[in-house]
Amino acid sequence: MTINRRKTRQIRVGNVLIGGDAPISIQSMTNTITKDFEATVSQILKLEYEGCEIIRFAVNDFDDAKAIGEIKKRIHIPTISDIQFDYKLALAACENGIDGMRINPGNIGAKWKVKEVCEACKFRGISIRVGVNSGSVKKEFIDKYGGVNENSIVESALEEIEILESLNFFDIKVSLKASNVNLSIDSYKKFSEISDYPLHLGITEAGPPPMGIVKSAVGIGSLLSQGIGDTIRVSLTADPIEEVKAGKKILKSLGLKTDGLDLISCPTCARTKVDLIKLVDIAQKKLDQLDLNIKVALMGCAVNGPGEAREADIGIACGNKNGLIFKKGEVIKKVPEEILLDELLLEIENMKKYNKLNKN
Repeated sequence: MTINRRKTRQIRVGNVLIGGDAPISIQSMTNTITKDFEATVSQILKLEYEGCEIIRFAVNDFDDAKAIGEIKKRIHIPTISDIQFDYKLALAACENGIDGMRINPGNIGAKWKVKEVCEACKFRGISIRVGVNSGSVKKEFIDKYGGVNENSIVESALEEIEILESLNFFDIKVSLKASNVNLSIDSYKKFSEISDYPLHLGITEAGPPPMGIVKSAVGIGSLLSQGIGDTIRVSLTADPIEEVKAGKKILKSLGLKTDGLDLISCPTCARTKVDLIKLVDIAQKKLDQLDLNIKVALMGCAVNGPGEAREADIGIACGNKNGLIFKKGEVIKKVPEEILLDELLLEIENMKKYNKLNKN
């Protein structure tokens, strides 16, 4: 099934387009001290390698802001500064070359302060993300709508947007996050019905893996499947690399990301005569190092593979002491169980070399 994405305005963060017909981008946030640019750069480079396309970091003081220029010299993806309350930090981030801003005008104070930030962002082509978390909804909207719900969250976000629009600023993307998955889904859906600003999807305070990944996959995945969402961040209490990996898998599972490894395997049953769980674990670690753009199937018996996995580029079907290697559903060889994974990896390496030769 093809997902028909909702048409939104298009903005940019550095050289990454968000909204319109642009691909859905994956974001993460550093957990280093930003002014420690050696540690910050090191973490960002690792995130880049995993597929992160936009990186956000906290700017808590002027030393953090001054570090932006040095950080940008050594990384390759656009940057977003996360600013709380102090408009002077936002201005300093602009001056030091930030590509995007996460800031809520309502937290800045006097409108003239917000205006200065907007003027600085407009002058440098910097887009702004505004957003509401379920824990930051204004009391007047909680009272108006009888609690924290999709109505109070959406109206809080619209108020932030209206402040920027009144200052003739429209390069905006919006987030409406809650730790409750259903509340997040309802809020994003309601907002998407009344506005065409691009949406940054996420579940806030999702927690550690695996539950944090499950909550994010259900919430973000549900919205994406309905065509809602233009950029995503999986927020986890974990190494940010796990956020990027999870984000890629969410997009891959919905067919919204076509590059990268797609590993499929059966859940095992009494027909399985090998330790498939161990085999898959070993295979995944090895395959993740190969920078592949193929679908690999690891099936526990001949019933599940190659028949049910015929769409895979290559795969194995385990038997009793022997196994089959197949490509696109066609068996190419039968090998002893003890060398089955080695033979599969050899075939994949050959495919990789062949594909490179074809590209040249």
